[in-house]
Amino acid sequence: MIQYNEKREWLYVLLLAMVQFIHLVDFVIIMPLGPRFMSDFQISPTQFASLVSSYNFAAGTSAILLGTFADKFDRKKLLVLMAFGLGLGTVLCGMADSFATLITARILAGSFGGMVGALILAIVADIVPYERRGKAMGVLMTAFSVASVVGLPIGLLIADTYGWETCFFVISGIVFLITFIIAVSFPNLTSNEKGIGGFKVIKRYYEFVFVKGYGLSFIFIFSVSMSMFMIIPFLAPYAVKNMGIAVEEIKYMYLAGGLCTILTARFIGVLTDKWGALNSYVLVAVVSIAPILLYTNAGPMSLLPYLLIGSFFMIMVSGRMIPCMTLISAVPSSEERGGYMGVVNSLRAFGSASATFIGGYIISESATGQLVGFSRAGLLAISVTLLSCALGYLLAKKISFESN
Repeated sequence: MIQYNEKREWLYVLLLAMVQFIHLVDFVIIMPLGPRFMSDFQISPTQFASLVSSYNFAAGTSAILLGTFADKFDRKKLLVLMAFGLGLGTVLCGMADSFATLITARILAGSFGGMVGALILAIVADIVPYERRGKAMGVLMTAFSVASVVGLPIGLLIADTYGWETCFFVISGIVFLITFIIAVSFPNLTSNEKGIGGFKVIKRYYEFVFVKGYGLSFIFIFSVSMSMFMIIPFLAPYAVKNMGIAVEEIKYMYLAGGLCTILTARFIGVLTDKWGALNSYVLVAVVSIAPILLYTNAGPMSLLPYLLIGSFFMIMVSGRMIPCMTLISAVPSSEERGGYMGVVNSLRAFGSASATFIGGYIISESATGQLVGFSRAGLLAISVTLLSCALGYLLAKKISFESN
């Protein structure tokens, strides 16, 4: 543990949260920009799904690979290097002039982004004492909500005004700026422990699944991610092509939905503490079936009902993650939680990428330009949601049995 005074400590946490925020904006911005990419590059829903999933496949793979060498180097230097790579990949996204060059740039950005996300969690564990670590992790976890409420609408506003290319250039500029501040302000973070080789890391992952019995929790988080991302990447394209919503109005749904999510997250958190993680997850997951059915079967509508349905969807579908992660966090022992959560984050990425890829093959574009098959993707998402409830029940039963 590297000790600092608390004032400096929270400066470091704030900088890390800013990196987390811009990294998440870089990931999620691709989805509401979908209608522009499908129009500019003349790509199909399947190709768009490949574009979205490529980032997560790359991020999940790189996060796992990071475990084979992360402890051998100074974490600050690694973070600076990986963040610079993220910024470079994002610049190349803005320079892309074809589907091939854009997906290549997204793979590059995702590879570095996955390592950035994993390093941030490791650095917080290095610099923040255990008694204050929960608060620090809470600051990091709010980055997604802030990215949805602030980052996405601003990013889409920039895209509406100056073009989607400028959106990526602004993101990369912020990445480079924060990276420079970290390079000159952070202390060195060399681990006192000997770095472990790749074989030992792979052995540890094997033990997590087959010796420690964590495999069920990994399948659970994979299924939860799949149930969400079967349709999330296609929300904006479907709104434009089937609901008749203007491209410039998409940002209002992400703003309204993000605000509602922040307001309801506390209620879901209290519900989780009161009713238990499993009961709360099942409740939120079952209720989320309603907005999934409403959105995936919606026809032409005005802006107001679109905002209501979209916000309802975001509240319930994203709200599942609160009881889900609460249940997941009860699985490992405290000394194994860091490595365990690294695997969980990678599987979340793989689950969302796999679901997006599958959704892209289910959904197609008609001769009139409308998306076909979105309702089928919604039914599949509901099926996986119900499967995740069953898996959650088995996991909670297993945790309860082992704790007695």
